[in-house]
Amino acid sequence: MAKFLLIPRDTKFYDLFEQDARNLVIAAEKLVDLFDNYEDVEVKAKQLKDLETQGDVITHQIIQRLHSTFVTPIDREDIALLAHSLDDVMDFIEAAGRTAFLYHIVQPTERARQLASIVAKLAYKLNEVLPCLRRRDQFKQILAECVEINSLENEADDVHHAAQAEMFSDCSDACQIIKWREIYQHLENATDRGEDVANVLEGVVLKNA
Repeated sequence: MAKFLLIPRDTKFYDLFEQDARNLVIAAEKLVDLFDNYEDVEVKAKQLKDLETQGDVITHQIIQRLHSTFVTPIDREDIALLAHSLDDVMDFIEAAGRTAFLYHIVQPTERARQLASIVAKLAYKLNEVLPCLRRRDQFKQILAECVEINSLENEADDVHHAAQAEMFSDCSDACQIIKWREIYQHLENATDRGEDVANVLEGVVLKNA
């Protein structure tokens, strides 16, 4: 016998996730611009902070809606995990820009540019994949996109390891090492949290296959 839902599932969650992903893309693009065109650093760091604040607003809306919605389109714990993982990506993007400004970085390294570029590619992928949650017939595409996200995270790991090796072999200034170590870690953490988003999405697909 077919099952019917007396209460419609609230699809507003999809709108909020997609809004969050678009905001993430804008932030990632500004991060790339910060390191590729290293000028007006304070202004650019402030722009990243504004985008991070907007991301916080979206996350709050998702969690607030979760508490007030009886029937959700996907499992409640997955909605919460997606919201917090996306928020974490944004937090680390903002932290990388803020740290570059606060630590008075004179010029970015090539490794920082590479990591920022990977963060942007990952943000683009998240922006592509999240709308697929709306349609069950696009769930296979989610799995394919998640594989690419995982590959980007692995690429970021390789660049991060190379950056650390170069930092300790090429720099004798302990202060600079500390500064760059933290910036590199923020950038790498952004890709780690992006992979967390992919893992949650894979779980959603498997649960609803």
